[in-house]
Amino acid sequence: MITKQTAWLENLVVVGDRVLIQPKPESTKTTSGLFLPPGYKEKEEVQSGYVVKTGPGYPIPLPSDDTGELWKRKEEQVNYIPLQARPGDLAIFLKKGAIEIHYHSQKYFIVPHHSILLLERDGLDG
Repeated sequence: MITKQTAWLENLVVVGDRVLIQPKPESTKTTSGLFLPPGYKEKEEVQSGYVVKTGPGYPIPLPSDDTGELWKRKEEQVNYIPLQARPGDLAIFLKKGAIEIHYHSQKYFIVPHHSILLLERDGLDG
């Protein structure tokens, strides 16, 4: 799955409803054995890769307890609706919504959760 898990990965914080995906290595041949030209797979609209990290989810504010004392400023707390994607999942996503980055000599995509079309997860835990 994920090729190199190093200490720098722990320092990355994915924001909001975004998912960090490492692209799946693509074959350079078709199923019938024909060789594909370089860059052929990169032009496709749908990509696949492994989820490396996820953000906390969709932010939703907590209901406020209005006591009528508007001059009192309370710390705003935010809850999150968690994402379905989990680290280790194989994600099939729309490349149009993704942002390609290169970090530590590796290619990654930052993908909004709504651009993920399908998740494949090992195990029966959901």
